[in-house]
Amino acid sequence: MGQTTVVLVLAAVAAQSVGAVTFAVPGKVGTGSYSFAPLDPAPLGVSLEFFTFPSYITNVTATSQCLENWRALTGVWPPIRIGGTTQDRAQYDASTSAYVVYSVAKAADAPMTLTFGPKFMTLAGTYAGSVVLGLNRAKNNIQNTIAAAKVAVAEIKNLLAIELGNEPEYWVKDKQPIASGTWNSATDRASQNDWNIRVGSAIEKTNIIQAGNWNDSPPNWGAAGLIATENATVSQYVRHYAHHNYPGGSIQKLMTHSTTAQNIRAFNADVAAAKAVGKQYVLGETNSVSGGGAAGVSPTFGCALWTMDYTLRATSSNISRIYFHQGTVGNCQYCFWGRYSMGSPYYGAYAAVALMAGAKHIAALDTGTTNYAAYAAFDSSGAPVRVLLYNSDYYAGSGTRSSQSFTLTGLTSASVRAKRLTASSALSRVDQGGDLSFGGQYFNNVTCTVGGTEDIETTVVSGGQATFSLKATEALLVYLQ
Repeated sequence: MGQTTVVLVLAAVAAQSVGAVTFAVPGKVGTGSYSFAPLDPAPLGVSLEFFTFPSYITNVTATSQCLENWRALTGVWPPIRIGGTTQDRAQYDASTSAYVVYSVAKAADAPMTLTFGPKFMTLAGTYAGSVVLGLNRAKNNIQNTIAAAKVAVAEIKNLLAIELGNEPEYWVKDKQPIASGTWNSATDRASQNDWNIRVGSAIEKTNIIQAGNWNDSPPNWGAAGLIATENATVSQYVRHYAHHNYPGGSIQKLMTHSTTAQNIRAFNADVAAAKAVGKQYVLGETNSVSGGGAAGVSPTFGCALWTMDYTLRATSSNISRIYFHQGTVGNCQYCFWGRYSMGSPYYGAYAAVALMAGAKHIAALDTGTTNYAAYAAFDSSGAPVRVLLYNSDYYAGSGTRSSQSFTLTGLTSASVRAKRLTASSALSRVDQGGDLSFGGQYFNNVTCTVGGTEDIETTVVSGGQATFSLKATEALLVYLQ
């Protein structure tokens, strides 16, 4: 016990002895050595597992308010994507009056087969923000998919795109009909091109397909390879390219900033390939750990910080939108909210949205090689409006909690305000009574309404610079104007 205590104390002292990390805030977009990425009006959204979509909308009280909280910040409803594994188990049934029809042995299970009807599309059409709808390709019944797509186009006025299949690299393992012969990345690319043309022409819509949708790592399953096979006929139907991503790992590994930056760099070539043909690149389905999350990782404050950092690293790397997956209601460790409890990751998502809200560009001010991160958001005139600082040093609740000083230079005001994203440790969980807060406030269980008294910190600017102290496992949003 004594030896462990000494190690913890020495580690804490070492962490505290690190001098202030300094970041120069660019006075305008395009200045300095930073890379500036344009921001979508609502870069952070949610992906709702196909069969659970009606339940999230009609039976989960928090859904509308949690989305409204982001809209209140940005002025734009966040994007949603309806899809996932069960989209390729679902067949359209024009005769059913139900949203979805399926049976499961236990309420926490996902169905192996299901049908859905026109009412499903009508419900999707009630959402005020953009909608990406995932439809079945794996069953190889293109006429059924076209029938569903025609109803989607008619009923969903904010339909942004249609996905044709979810994670096709797993279809051999799942014994899906379309993969009964030779099936690999090359045959999938040919299949996607064929279906994109046939579905797009049948619904008489160009710029309508969200292509890609793999989870396996690029380049074998990736946008660059798909784009290389597309001619002008196919390309006209593609709106953007998507990839899925579940980094996984322990809390400490997941929330470490350099690890997150490295994970996002894996998509650079695909992002560049999409950009070269004038298309956006999105993370169409993503979250911490695949399969609904890991109980010891996904519901924690450390995962909330990962959610924040991951979102900002992605957007600053020219990934236009990030759709965080919400799985089976009542059986989802990484979900942002549920019927009875808020999820810790929602706090990190909210902080990320708060940085980007109304901004036109974002830039990462750090190299992505240390535990310390800084992001700046810029308004329509190109001026910096907010900076988010992140100390990803790991603190699990025992021993001395280290702190790190962050200095911002290039500031023009006499003082700045800030909101702190904090909790007692990386292991804190909302569903276990954890003390998570953003600017002193929290989100109420069941309703997702904001509770508590707002706590604004003020820091004096001297000589164009200000210094802030962040504890290990903490973030700070600094308002420059």
